[in-house]
Amino acid sequence: MTVYPPYSGINLNSARRLLTRNFETAGIDSAALDARMIVAFAAGLSHADLLARGTEFLTPEQFDAVTDMAARRLEGEPVDMLIGRKAFWKDDFIISKDVLSPRPETEGIIEAALKGLPAPETILDLGTGSGAVILSLGREFPAAALTATDISAPALDIAGQNAARLGVDCRFIQSDWFAAVDGRFDLIVSNPPYITDAAMKTLPAEVSGFDPDLALRGGPDGLAPYRLMAAQAHLHLTPGGGLILEIGFDQGRAVSDLLRQGGFTDVAIIKDLAGHDRIITALSLGVIKA
Repeated sequence: MTVYPPYSGINLNSARRLLTRNFETAGIDSAALDARMIVAFAAGLSHADLLARGTEFLTPEQFDAVTDMAARRLEGEPVDMLIGRKAFWKDDFIISKDVLSPRPETEGIIEAALKGLPAPETILDLGTGSGAVILSLGREFPAAALTATDISAPALDIAGQNAARLGVDCRFIQSDWFAAVDGRFDLIVSNPPYITDAAMKTLPAEVSGFDPDLALRGGPDGLAPYRLMAAQAHLHLTPGGGLILEIGFDQGRAVSDLLRQGGFTDVAIIKDLAGHDRIITALSLGVIKA
């Protein structure tokens, strides 16, 4: 572990360069970005202000915060968990160990929703976590009535904080998927846990050690949440309503088959920027399945 010298006066630029070198030596791919984010957060500055005021000196308290976060980063803690914020779509979201840190590929849910016509009047997000998906949809569809569920009370607390920060009105329900949900919705979205039990054992430490197991594990084959949605989503969708789900890179065919067997139509797979299956969309015929 890198040992930092006692504080004797160091400016923002020097602190950023020091962290970058240490992170590069440790093999962290995003060394420069992580260093910039840590120094900016510790100093209470935006990234633009950090660059403009780089010759200003850290206070001793700020230096202590930088060295503490740098040590934790070198031990594998993701930088977004260190600063408690993650950028997603058009906003920054509060995150914690109680929620999955939103990934860029999940923005595909928002993109898919924006391509659908007409605009949904009611939206349900299952397993909302930080609320990044439902609140981003709420910003894009300001007239829509929003509902979000999560089985985790701490996760719902984080989602509520994000809703308040962004000024988005959303009804949050503690529920095991559809268990406490009533009514029907024009659009249901979800980024459910989809990692298989076997794959859970091989996850990078930055994922397995800091993202909640509840938000990752999808059962023996990773398909447990999709089976439930394929069977029950019709009970909560308006006729012709849409379903948009994130899926694992190798789950496109399996989830498509489940949705078609469940009575969905217009099932389509959308690939992410890496060319992997990532988002699946489908329409409900309003047929109630037992």
